[in-house]
Amino acid sequence: MQPLFIADPLDSFNTYKHTTFAMMREAQRRGHTISACLPQDIMWQRGAPVQAHVQDIELTGHADDWFHVRDRRAVPLAGFGAVLMRKDPPFDSEYFYATHLLEQAERDGARVFNKPRALRDHPEKLAIMEFPQFIGPTLVTRDARDIQRFH
Repeated sequence: MQPLFIADPLDSFNTYKHTTFAMMREAQRRGHTISACLPQDIMWQRGAPVQAHVQDIELTGHADDWFHVRDRRAVPLAGFGAVLMRKDPPFDSEYFYATHLLEQAERDGARVFNKPRALRDHPEKLAIMEFPQFIGPTLVTRDARDIQRFH
């Protein structure tokens, strides 16, 4: 299986705490070829499946130079064994459009984990609203006055 990780720029990873790195390391340990791209590398053209400009990488085991690129190529997302959206917030328009492209990739036959619709409709920072019985006093707002009153 070849997983594709749609993630932040690889050179920005803090490998000692980045869970995507841990997933990549385990995939490589199990003998899988690892590919990575950014959300903006995903593309669609009429008459073709959703593709991405990806880089195949190999983990080196070194802390400061932890990967090297083996190959760069454009490939349909349906050609991967797993497509994992691992981009950290912010949830911006680029992220939003990437989830729509990933939904089309699913229709093309791609196995997309972290369902695109769920990423849009169920943001991790607001998931607590579904379980109010398990949280302390909580306020979600952008209004500074509401925050002051709440505090």
